[in-house]
Amino acid sequence: MYQIYHNLLQAGRLENPTLLAAALTTVTILLLALAFLGIAVHFVAPRITNLARKTRFKWDADLLDTPTLRMASIWASGIIAQTLARLWFPEEVSLWQGFMTTTTQLWIIIAATGLVFTLLDGCEKIYARLRFAKQIPIRVFIQITKLITFLIALVMAISALMNRSPALLVSGLGAMTAVLMLIFKDPILGFVAGIQLSANRMLSVGDWLEMPKYNADGDVIEITLTTVKVRNWDCTITTIPTYALISEAFKNWRGMSDAGGRRIKRSVYLDMTSIHFLTPEEIQRLRRLQLITSYIDQKQTEIEEDNRAKGIDSACPANGRHLTNIGVLRAYLVQYLKTHAGLRQDMIMIVRQMQPTPQGLPLEVYAFTRDTGWVAHEGVQSDIFDHIFAVIPEFGLRIFQTPSGADLLALKSP
Repeated sequence: MYQIYHNLLQAGRLENPTLLAAALTTVTILLLALAFLGIAVHFVAPRITNLARKTRFKWDADLLDTPTLRMASIWASGIIAQTLARLWFPEEVSLWQGFMTTTTQLWIIIAATGLVFTLLDGCEKIYARLRFAKQIPIRVFIQITKLITFLIALVMAISALMNRSPALLVSGLGAMTAVLMLIFKDPILGFVAGIQLSANRMLSVGDWLEMPKYNADGDVIEITLTTVKVRNWDCTITTIPTYALISEAFKNWRGMSDAGGRRIKRSVYLDMTSIHFLTPEEIQRLRRLQLITSYIDQKQTEIEEDNRAKGIDSACPANGRHLTNIGVLRAYLVQYLKTHAGLRQDMIMIVRQMQPTPQGLPLEVYAFTRDTGWVAHEGVQSDIFDHIFAVIPEFGLRIFQTPSGADLLALKSP
C-alpha cells in the first residue's frame, strides 16, 4: 500500500512523496482499523450479546456482555493496525514504521488490560450467584489480579516506548523493591488480610460487624483489597482498613444468624423489701394463674411433706420451707416463656436472680427469639417485658426505680 501511494505521488512529481505516502498509508491503516472496530462494536457485539442472553445459562451473558465484546473489538482492531503497519511500511521508512508499531503496541496493551478487567468483572458476577459466595468472597483476589495485570501492562508499555525488552526493566526493579513496598504497603497488607479473612471465614459480605474503635456497628457491604465498608444502623458508612481486621479485635454476629436465635438478656429490678413468704390467702389467689396452678399444688405438697418428715413447726415462717413470692414469680415467668410463640424452645431459657445492687434485686430473663431480625427481636423482647412489668404486682412485689420529682412532691403534700 505504501509503495502504491509512493509511486502515484512520485508520478505526480511531488517534492517529498515519501513522507506523504507514509501519511496516506497511516490514514488508510487507521481507517481500516476503525472500520473494523465500528462493525464489530455496532453490529457483531450486540448480536452476540443477544444470543448469550437467550441461552438457559447465565454465565455466558456475564462474560459476553457489551463492555467485554467492546474491549475485545478494540484489542482486535489494534492487532489489525499493527499487522498492516508491519506489512505495508518498507524498511526505507523504518522510523515511521517504528512509530506506528509502538503506537499500535500501546493500543493493544491498553485494550488487552481493559479486556482482562471486564472478564474478571464477569467472573465475579458469576461467582456471586453461587451459594457460598458470601461466605468466601473473591473480590480481594479479583483486585489483586487486576493490580498484577496493571503492573504487567505498565512494564510492557514502558518497554514499548523505550524499545527495550521487558526483562531488562524487570531486572532493574530489584533496586526499587523497598520503594515499591512503601508505595504499595496498604495493598500488600490488604492482600495478606484478605487471604486470611477468606481462608478462615472470619468475615463475609452481609455479616453484622461490631468494631467500637472505628465506630462500626452494622452490616458489611463490601470487602476490597484495602478497605472494608460497613453500613451502620444509623445508615452511615464506616470504612475500616482490611489489615486492621486481622491485627485488632472485632465482633462478628454471624454465629447468631447461623444459630437461628437472637439472645434476650435483660433484667428487671425488684424492691427487696417487697419479698416475703406467701400467706395461705396469697397462695390461694395465685392458684388462679393457670400457668402455675399445677406448680403451686405440686410445690406445696412437696413442702408440707418435707416439713412434716423433719418435724418442722410451721407456725413460725422462719422454720422449714415455705413458698416465696419471688420464687413463684420465677416459676411463672419460666412457664410464660415456654408458651411464648416467638421464642426458641430448643435453646437455653432461664429466669435467674443476679447479684443484689443498691438499685434492688435484678431478675434476669435469658432466652432466644426465633426471628433474628432487629425489628422482630425488639418486638418480642418488648412484648415479654410489657407482660412482666404488668404482672409483678400480682405477686406482691414492687419494681424498683429511682424517685422522680413527682415522688418528692408527693412527700411534701399534706
